[in-house]
Amino acid sequence: MRKHSIWIFLVFNFLEVVMAQKGNSYIVKLSKSHLEWGTHRYTNTRGKIYGEGYIPIPAQYARAYNLLNKNGTAGQDQLGQNIFNCISEDGFFAGKLRAQGCSQKGNPYAKQFSGDKNLKALGEWYSEFDVSIGDEIEVIFTSETDILLRIKKHDSTDKL
Repeated sequence: MRKHSIWIFLVFNFLEVVMAQKGNSYIVKLSKSHLEWGTHRYTNTRGKIYGEGYIPIPAQYARAYNLLNKNGTAGQDQLGQNIFNCISEDGFFAGKLRAQGCSQKGNPYAKQFSGDKNLKALGEWYSEFDVSIGDEIEVIFTSETDILLRIKKHDSTDKL
């Protein structure tokens, strides 16, 4: 019985260590599906909804920062794991982001951020600043529970 208690203690402490920390960050290049989530889809599970957008979470960062979806939080919202306070550097977006989705059924790690209970929140931000395919978003953790978003426009004169 004692071995199980030690194992649970070690796993719990490991999960605490891998949470996002102040200064952690990543940058992602946006594609059409990130900018037009509600209309540029690969499934027909629902009708088209204009204005939706999301920020992808690369798998290595989801694991490194313990960014979980509802599979990883037993369906409960947990600040710093699947819900984050967020502001954009420009001040346009201020609200909560939800880490969600998974690449494989049952996987506990999130694959994207969206506005919490508002799938158009990021789409409106993208639209306001004319974010386009190839632009980048920098996701900066200012604490375990807070995120700062920064748009990095690509130079349209660059050769792809």
